[in-house]
Amino acid sequence: MYQTQTMKEKIALFTKVLIPILITQVGIYLMNVFDTVMAGQASAEDLAGVAIGSSIWIPVLTGINGILLAISPIVAQLTGANKRERIPFAVKQGLYLAIAISFTMFMLGFFFLDSILSLLSIDPNVYHVAKYYLTALGVGMVFLFSFNLMRSFIDALGQTKTSMLIILFALPLNAFFNYMFIFGNFGAPELGGVGAGVASAITYMISFFLSVIIVHNVQPFRRYQVFKQFVRPSLSAWKEQLKIGVPIGFTIFFETSIFAAVTLFISVYDTITIAAHQAAMNFASIFYMLPLAIAMALTISVGFEVGGKRIHDAKVYSLIGISSGLFFAILSGVLIFVFREEVSQLYSNDPDVIQLMQHFLIYAIFFQLSDGFGTPIQGALRGYKDVNVTLVIAFISFWIIGLPSGILIAQFTSLGPFGYWVGLIIGLATGAIILIVRLIQRLKLEASP
Repeated sequence: MYQTQTMKEKIALFTKVLIPILITQVGIYLMNVFDTVMAGQASAEDLAGVAIGSSIWIPVLTGINGILLAISPIVAQLTGANKRERIPFAVKQGLYLAIAISFTMFMLGFFFLDSILSLLSIDPNVYHVAKYYLTALGVGMVFLFSFNLMRSFIDALGQTKTSMLIILFALPLNAFFNYMFIFGNFGAPELGGVGAGVASAITYMISFFLSVIIVHNVQPFRRYQVFKQFVRPSLSAWKEQLKIGVPIGFTIFFETSIFAAVTLFISVYDTITIAAHQAAMNFASIFYMLPLAIAMALTISVGFEVGGKRIHDAKVYSLIGISSGLFFAILSGVLIFVFREEVSQLYSNDPDVIQLMQHFLIYAIFFQLSDGFGTPIQGALRGYKDVNVTLVIAFISFWIIGLPSGILIAQFTSLGPFGYWVGLIIGLATGAIILIVRLIQRLKLEASP
């Protein structure tokens, strides 16, 4: 990141930071899409098993990554304040924290995964796929979270193209490993949907070690000497990161877990409905990568300006990000509507799944407007390290308003499973409206003497 003077310079820099983040996010999510699509080509049971597994995994993944995202505003503000000498220590402590969290989550999964899955009314074959898909992902968890910490450090320096190149290298590898382990090619065992988890775990490991090599050897990262000198874990440093990261993590968890909760409610329907629902959600979530990327770019740019005490510049970046998010949300909705039939055919060969998925995608269009508006605002607020209020907003809008609304509509109207999607739309829209009020309050607070 560097200081800009004019609106044109700000738009150019924001775009330069944003586009690689977007490609990176889409690449990361496409790994999950590859898992789902390729598992669906194996069988409907494999598709449903990976769908159930993903519905449990995604909230954990995004929630923990949210905690580790704390390193982005920390590094961005240190860079903006020209206190770069403090960055290596913060990154090392972030890595220690990522490893500690990974170990904790693995142990929780070891003891409680069977209990969680046993609550679901699913076919035994689907149960088997979901369990061992998640087990394989759990083995690769430490590499994934450590990579995401490294990626947040890289991106916070404005070097988002580096993260993009790592993911573009890892994405075809993930598809190749899926081809090996799902279908039993090149001498690998034929594991079906479970093989998708094995493929992802291997890809996570390769991505992490590649990021370590780059940070240790390539400028401008090399100047920070992150891996040159050992330092002991510092609980006080962990506390500083957790103070920012935990609210971010829980905010993201509340948002993503409501989607998981809806999938669990829909699991009482037949396998066709489960498969169509999850496939539609899987595809619609690709478009969520755009407002999410805008939010990440805003955290970096706003954090950089706030660190340098340039409050007006931070406000301008916020407006650039929010307006671009809303524009692309409208565009995403149009694309989903136009290509919903072709997309459905990519996910399944079953005519019933294809037909039902198209209906779900109509509701997904309305997700885009709320996400395109609300998610960038969250990113801007994180740049100010304003994370506690957004946590409360997420909990109320999704779990107090959104999910109960969906349950009532699904149970007491003819919409059935589509009612849960209406509840999601209500929750997302409520959150977006409250978030804009909070951002206006924050801007007034920063502008006051």
